[in-house]
Amino acid sequence: MTLSYFGKRQERFRELCQRMLAERRPIFASNRGPISLVENADGSVTPQRGSGGLVTALTSISRFVPLTWVASAMTEAERQQAANGGGALRAPLLDQEIYLRFIAVPRAMYQRYYYAFCNPLLWFLQHYMWNTPRAPNIGRATYEAWEDGYVPVNQAFAQAVAKEAQGDARAPFIFIHDYHLYLAPGEVRRLLPDAPILHFTHIPWPGPRYWGILPAFMRRQIYENLCAANIVGLQTMRDVQNFLHCCDSYVDGASVDYRACTVSRGGWLTQVTNYPISVDAAGLAQLAASAQVERYEQALRPLTRDVTIVRVDRAEPSKNIIRGFRAYESLLDRYPELRGRIAFLAFLVPSRTELPVYQTYTDELFEVVTAINDEYGSDDWQPIRVFYEENYAQAVAAMRLYDILLVNPIVDGMNLVAKEGPLVNTRDGVLVLSEMAGAHEQLGQYALSVSPTDLEGTVRALHAALSMHPDERRRRAAALRRVVQEEDVTFWMERQFRDLMALSRPRRLGS
Repeated sequence: MTLSYFGKRQERFRELCQRMLAERRPIFASNRGPISLVENADGSVTPQRGSGGLVTALTSISRFVPLTWVASAMTEAERQQAANGGGALRAPLLDQEIYLRFIAVPRAMYQRYYYAFCNPLLWFLQHYMWNTPRAPNIGRATYEAWEDGYVPVNQAFAQAVAKEAQGDARAPFIFIHDYHLYLAPGEVRRLLPDAPILHFTHIPWPGPRYWGILPAFMRRQIYENLCAANIVGLQTMRDVQNFLHCCDSYVDGASVDYRACTVSRGGWLTQVTNYPISVDAAGLAQLAASAQVERYEQALRPLTRDVTIVRVDRAEPSKNIIRGFRAYESLLDRYPELRGRIAFLAFLVPSRTELPVYQTYTDELFEVVTAINDEYGSDDWQPIRVFYEENYAQAVAAMRLYDILLVNPIVDGMNLVAKEGPLVNTRDGVLVLSEMAGAHEQLGQYALSVSPTDLEGTVRALHAALSMHPDERRRRAAALRRVVQEEDVTFWMERQFRDLMALSRPRRLGS
């Protein structure tokens, strides 16, 4: 698609933002903000741009509309900024108009909220990662993490949002993000009864039986507070259906309309909608054409072979990296003629290294890589090369060079690599995609689909990809690129803005 196409779309979105601002301004809330403030040894403060899909998506939107962003204070410099009082801080580093309000809760409270409840419990639950015969064991520490961590931090977020809204003639549009803040919509509703609220969850949504891992009172409060929003946004229609079934199971007095995708309770109607998140297509295309990416591409080219497999992931269990390596090992064993002609370049970002299960998984994947390289490698060829660092420009350069992109998570809310790769790739590369990635709903018909635990199916998919006729590769690659371009991050946010603006004046809970 041409730059003029993206220019027209962005102009349309800019006009929508102006109409929205004429009604109300937007306030966003998420655990992590778009920048991090780091204090140096000399007492000076260095701002660093945040990472992750949420930050990337919303900072790209801020080109069109000023954003107020409420986020947790994670560093000492951020805590100091929060302690100084005053209003939101204009975000350094960013060209866009973003104003940050940091929330500083007691450190012990944040530890319970983030490290004892959000990540070890909710994240694992929603990614189906519990070995339920053995874990989790929900005891007193989990109750304390809920009562003295998750609940008060969500309340603090709601209070900060309400404080930011003071003085507005009409309550702002409130956008609350992800599993850290499931209770915040209900708290905000109590403080700002007329605010239009949209909560969006970036990770998968399991069905009601799996949510049964949590104690009943926790489940009930999560669902009741989420249903205080006007709109609950999820990544896929499968997530939407699971959420509706959960409301049917856990929300007393709820009436669920599966055709209209609504939950009605006490005179309040909540719309449940899928908004598949995407990438900044125009911005990514510009980055891919930059001198920085070109330098990395030239450095990586000598590592490629006749067939180059690439994967880009956080180094964590849900990404299913080890099974991907095992499938590749079976490919080398079954087709010895590929040895020396094929390369596997894995770009893995360190993730949550403070959690033992993540560190154990990372250690294991490196052991697997070493074993495969020792078994099949030679003096002039390594079957797998791992780049263990956070270097986005290098990863983009690698995605330009793949013949096969392997994206095989056990489960993922979306997985933006599956969208970034086809957008920047220059070799008509084939996407091998897990059916359990949220991106599969949009991209599956043009990818080679695999079940994440099916090693044999993954071996066959890899072999089918490297054997595919060039015309078929070209057709699939073009179709993938078109879908990502047509439904990019601007399209993702535009749908949310339109849906929230279309709401009639919100009704109070219980009215």
